[in-house]
Amino acid sequence: MARALRLAERGLFTTQPNPRVGCVIAHGEEVVGEGFHPRAGEPHAEVFALRAAGERARGATAYVTLEPCAHHGRTPPCADALIAAGIARVVIAAEDPFPQVDGRGIGKLRAAGIAVDTGLMREAARTLNVGFFSRIERGRPWVRVKLAMSLDGRTALANGESKWITGEAARADVQRWRARSSAILTGSGTVLADDPRLTVRLPANEAFAPPLRVVLDRALRTPAGSHVLDGSVPTLLLHAAGAVVPTHLERVQRAALDVSDGRLDLRQALALLAERGCNELHVEAGPTLCGALLAAGLADELLLYVAPLLLGDAARPLLHLPLLQDMGARWNLRTVDQRMLGSDLRLLLRPDRG
Repeated sequence: MARALRLAERGLFTTQPNPRVGCVIAHGEEVVGEGFHPRAGEPHAEVFALRAAGERARGATAYVTLEPCAHHGRTPPCADALIAAGIARVVIAAEDPFPQVDGRGIGKLRAAGIAVDTGLMREAARTLNVGFFSRIERGRPWVRVKLAMSLDGRTALANGESKWITGEAARADVQRWRARSSAILTGSGTVLADDPRLTVRLPANEAFAPPLRVVLDRALRTPAGSHVLDGSVPTLLLHAAGAVVPTHLERVQRAALDVSDGRLDLRQALALLAERGCNELHVEAGPTLCGALLAAGLADELLLYVAPLLLGDAARPLLHLPLLQDMGARWNLRTVDQRMLGSDLRLLLRPDRG
């Protein structure tokens, strides 16, 4: 199963909106076939593994990181393929909550006389597809907020200058987090101040599915000539209902959201993105939007890069958060991962909701 999970990781940048899945077929310790799902619309992991195994699949055990599908989508059901190949046993890491599967794959296999075991390395399989499970089970993408700060918790000088707080290794690492995401979100304030491209820049030999660029732009202020309007990657503008649409935005994808207290409804925005198949949402925005996501309980993860430098107390803060009256109301974070990238420290943090 560990091998199957490593195979599944090969689709980290390419499978969305589908989950990343790997499959290994073995007789005892002898592997006779293996495969992974490369991208939506192409065969699933089980099909590639069965092709590699050929006749040796009969009587073998298939180790699959996600419950085999039992419905006709873009491809035929993988459960049927496993049955037809004569597989004797299937070991599944995680059950698939997708309504058209959700136990039906396991049921179909068992009905055909195949032994089925579930739960082996389940947590690792769910972590690999954290966005897929979030979209199906919660109706919203997994929200990862990327931040970069100095040792004194500042993200930019008072005049807005922020290039570059972190070094090259950290900036290259950010590109890989962008690449695994279904969409990259920012606010109109960041577009106006920094004119970001919000694109993925990886070595030429690394394939990826370009993430959708999403801008929260209540009054449709995104100016003509902005990099997010360059057409290189699709862009979606989320705005208030009734906002006047400038001529240069008439052909840009747009969707209206409700407004509360002068702000776009963030929960509605996430639900809309989930409906569009967004699994992982990568957020690169200013302290107001990032702080609002955390305060609303919508930030699932903070990807924080800490550079060994000081910017001073007049520089811009990491997040804008509500004033706390006592320490009992503080936001506690749990460290999931920490590592050095050049001279910078990268922390992967999750709110400790307990």
